[in-house]
Amino acid sequence: MKLGTLCYIEKDNKTLFLHRIKKENDIHKDKWIGLGGKVEAGESPEECVIREVEEESGLKISKPNLRGVLTFPNFHGEDWYVFLYTTSNFIGELIESDEGKLEWIENDKIMKLNMSKGDKLFLEWLKENKMFSAKFIYEGENLLDYNVSWY
Repeated sequence: MKLGTLCYIEKDNKTLFLHRIKKENDIHKDKWIGLGGKVEAGESPEECVIREVEEESGLKISKPNLRGVLTFPNFHGEDWYVFLYTTSNFIGELIESDEGKLEWIENDKIMKLNMSKGDKLFLEWLKENKMFSAKFIYEGENLLDYNVSWY
């Protein structure tokens, strides 16, 4: 079982995305995703998302807002539980990322990006002012099924 975080940072009607184009054998190769990563031993999800965003972008976020919990059973051989955050509170300047190319995308163009079907679903759900828990069943790149509960 793996625990992870994912964060979408907003400013001026734009959201920061990472275009995963730099790593070999990347399960997210050529996809546009938010920032985040694996929770380390002894670390809270909030500590993880703050650390990961800074490592990947150079931005120091504060007050990450927990918006959802995503479950990905047997995703590329492992069960993943991902804490989904948003924030518009940050300081700093973007750095070159080892993971890919960082880019501020206009919010009305986000759905045109190359991303997983599940990502497009939960990005739409973020427009609701509610917390959610969702489970996504993938076989390779194909989304087979999903369900969502609202709180």
